Amino acid sequence: MEKASPVATPEQLHSMEHAANQIGKTADNRCFEAANAPTSERLEILDTIALDVRVGNERSSQSEETHELLDLPMLPVHNMVLLPNTAIPLLIGHAPSLRAIEEAMSKNHLLFVATQLRQDQEDPGPDDVYEVGAEGFIERMLKLPDGTLSVLLRGQRRLRRISYTQSTPYLRVQAAVMPDQVTSSLTLEALQRAVLALYEKCVKLNPILTDDTFIAAMNIDGAGAIADFIISSLELPLSIRQNILEISNVEQRLQRVSILLSKELDILELENHIHTQVQQEVDKSQREYFLREQLKVIQHELSETDPSMRENVELRKHIQASGMPEAVKTRAYKELERLNAMPSIAPDSGVIRTYLDWLLSIPWDTKTLDRLDIKEAEAILEENHYGLDKVKERILEYIAVRKLSNAMRSPILCFVGPPGVGKTSLGHSIAQALNRKCVRLSLGGVHDEAEIRGHRRTYVGALPGRIIQTMRAAGTTNPLFILDEIDKIGSDFRGDPSAALLEVLDPEQNAAFSDHYLEVPYDLSQVIFLTTANVLHPIPAALRDRLEIIELPGYTEREKFAIARRFLISKQMQEHGLQPTKVEIDDGAIRCIINEYTFEAGVRNLEREIATVMRKIARKVAEGRHTKTKVSIDKISDYLGPQRHFHGIVEETDEAGVATGVAWTSGGGDLITVEVSLMEGKGLLILTGQLGDVMKESAQAAFSYARSRAEQFGLEKRFYERYDIHVHLPAGSIPKDGPSAGITIATALISALTQRVTRRDVAMTGEITLRGRVLPVGGIKEKVLAAHRAGIKTFILPKRNMQDLDDIPRDVIQQMQFMPVERMDEVVSIALDGGIFSSTQAMPQQEKHTHPVKQRRQKQTGRESS
Repeated sequence: MEKASPVATPEQLHSMEHAANQIGKTADNRCFEAANAPTSERLEILDTIALDVRVGNERSSQSEETHELLDLPMLPVHNMVLLPNTAIPLLIGHAPSLRAIEEAMSKNHLLFVATQLRQDQEDPGPDDVYEVGAEGFIERMLKLPDGTLSVLLRGQRRLRRISYTQSTPYLRVQAAVMPDQVTSSLTLEALQRAVLALYEKCVKLNPILTDDTFIAAMNIDGAGAIADFIISSLELPLSIRQNILEISNVEQRLQRVSILLSKELDILELENHIHTQVQQEVDKSQREYFLREQLKVIQHELSETDPSMRENVELRKHIQASGMPEAVKTRAYKELERLNAMPSIAPDSGVIRTYLDWLLSIPWDTKTLDRLDIKEAEAILEENHYGLDKVKERILEYIAVRKLSNAMRSPILCFVGPPGVGKTSLGHSIAQALNRKCVRLSLGGVHDEAEIRGHRRTYVGALPGRIIQTMRAAGTTNPLFILDEIDKIGSDFRGDPSAALLEVLDPEQNAAFSDHYLEVPYDLSQVIFLTTANVLHPIPAALRDRLEIIELPGYTEREKFAIARRFLISKQMQEHGLQPTKVEIDDGAIRCIINEYTFEAGVRNLEREIATVMRKIARKVAEGRHTKTKVSIDKISDYLGPQRHFHGIVEETDEAGVATGVAWTSGGGDLITVEVSLMEGKGLLILTGQLGDVMKESAQAAFSYARSRAEQFGLEKRFYERYDIHVHLPAGSIPKDGPSAGITIATALISALTQRVTRRDVAMTGEITLRGRVLPVGGIKEKVLAAHRAGIKTFILPKRNMQDLDDIPRDVIQQMQFMPVERMDEVVSIALDGGIFSSTQAMPQQEKHTHPVKQRRQKQTGRESS
């Protein structure tokens, strides 16, 4: 078949093209223009729309009457469907499409416009577009600087693709015209009116469509054209638009459009209902916003003359920017409204103002970023502290777990140890390693629960508790919080502060800590709490259960020497303005200071003594001395005076009634000597030497044990009725107590009763029962080091304490012999010269009150002579 030629003459085409260029917009867009135009211009625009539709219809009828088949270039489009009697703008940059438009512009301006099956396909082929499309007339074309074309296409007739006549360089098809199948009937008229009625309702409910759009639909001739116009003005999926395009029967098309309009009307009614509800809320919010803006303007005008008004405005800004939780922010706004409503001279005005200041000064969302570098943390701990291997290991374990899991709760560590061992400074090092701020709160002497939880605002001068006060000083929600001296908390009629600390230190509760002053929950779950204590037993059991106990025993002489050499001397030189070229302290001088001028488990007094030496040297340098000062062991007394501390030393000779024990004191370990003396009397047990209740009970138990073994030791049966026994511990001005001197007192007592000398190179520790069992004790490391310092070679300790020797330096263990015991008989066998002296026969009563051992010896002598 021959290719179709244009129906209209060139003059007619030029006239139609000129008319289309004058319009320049699609029918629906021009309806929008008519809706926004003045009344005098609106009718003119609508007449132009109707004329345009009539021109299209005439053009379509001319083609329909003349030809049945057309040979046209094909233009594939995506995301849109071109319907007859509608216009769409296109931006075209695809090369085959550009060639197709050029071909159409060179002839009759006509194209076969079809929608792609796959909208994301860049280069559609012959089988990638729908079979039914529309005849598109190019009304306007504009070439853009980047080479693309801006084209305005108007749909004219429905076309069905018959075949492809060309595939390169652009697609060309042979298409058949699909004329509208119109039957004049009452059904068609009824459908047309029903569709227009439904469309009118949709226009009223749809904010995008205007009344002029409905007027334009009313002015269109032909039921099929009305259906196409209505479909083009609605937002429908491509599949539905394509389905309408493929329906050539006008009656069926109207039925389909009426169904779509009914669904659209239901959706619009529901949207309108929702929109009405939302609009009511929005109107209310807008009204409040408008009033609030008016209030701001009024407040701004008043703030120039009213300081209180200016302050309230600033408070509202600070509350908004504080990062408080919504519940707390609501409470703050409520208090601010109360403050605004009351006169500035009202008594409660200052209370509310102070309360708001506290709420604004506490950190709510400010935090520091943790540094979870294990190597760097280890280096910081090693740089700041010597020894304390177990403590450092625990801290590095925490950092490692925190690095792997953010769900881990912060531990509640409790460092227990004597003063000066570095508990607080260790907390500062942990904070430095984690890159957290460090704050400290001393609990020593706190008796009032309000110190922890705060005072009620009803009290005069009420304040938050010290926990909240310290958090304000920290300025972040995740500091490292050191609670110092937790073992020195007291309790009285004002409450028990340790009970208040249960909530603070409980990970299950401190996420919503309640302060009596704030009356709003405060999150403490991100805080790392670290507590310190000198001893553990004063801490209540419920509070101790929440703590992870880490013991810091006293430093050994070697550790003190290393700390002094690495840290203390350089620190004091710097504080006193001395250069290393001006001062030199010998190792012997440092050890002399440690052993003869300090008596402590920590290094606090050692630092003071070094500072004393540095002050005297600094004076000499200030007076003009230019030579280097060397401090040797011989010159220590010139700087510090005569020796002030004398550690316990071993007895010079082996004696009966004397036993050497070891004690665990706040200054570390030390030797104690137990002396027992027998005197004629009435069986009294005399205890002297400032003994505490526990040690008195140990002495009573030792005495009862000796009485129960009188026959085994060769004593007369009722010796305790004729002799007074005096147990004395020298240095009576120093209070002594603790469950560790039981076997020492028993050994000295048995030695005095049997007149067997005690080995002076043996030291012992352990508690005794009435049956002679030896119980384990604490402080083994300090006691062993004290014995080693005094020259003891044999150390008796409970068998269950042998595991505590792991903490003792290896060189000390190699130089001493440790004797684990379980019963008192073993202790006596080791400590007494010759072991236990036993006799199976009871001693006869003597008229003279002689020593019980002498009576036994006289009896043995008589047997030998007979």
